[in-house]
Amino acid sequence: MTMNLDHEELHRLLATLAESDIQEFRLEGEDFCLEVKRNLGSPSDSIASQKKIISEEIDPPPQRKIEASPVSSTPPPSVPGSRSDLVEVTAPMVGTFYRAPGPEEPPFVDIGSRISVGQAVCILEAMKLMNELESEVSGEVIEILVENGTPVEFGQVLMRLKPV
Repeated sequence: MTMNLDHEELHRLLATLAESDIQEFRLEGEDFCLEVKRNLGSPSDSIASQKKIISEEIDPPPQRKIEASPVSSTPPPSVPGSRSDLVEVTAPMVGTFYRAPGPEEPPFVDIGSRISVGQAVCILEAMKLMNELESEVSGEVIEILVENGTPVEFGQVLMRLKPV
């Protein structure tokens, strides 16, 4: 039996659970899992976090191109040695950074690689989806700041390019 929940049904279910005396509830479908437990903090916190998790599973983030923006003239303190002539390639989503399309394959780019607009520079895996990130500028890879297989945050600088 296949079960599908739309957002409205999910909200009604969560509201019903919030008003009930049920302490634990688990519902699984082919592509989702909803688990609500009470007395693990305030009930509204638990329900809000479950709504966020389910929302992300129902509506996975779309594949996106890399957003490259010029380095600001006043770099954040956690970014040592940034230069104003470089373009930072940042993570457009939370995920796991991969330099190559597969474990036994060569990396998309290395330090010193020349790249062009639209060229894949890495993969970000998010919710079991492999998102190939493409450069929005042509240039030379100057720095790769993230190790292969490392989790990254939204907006984290992945690499720096010298535009040409």
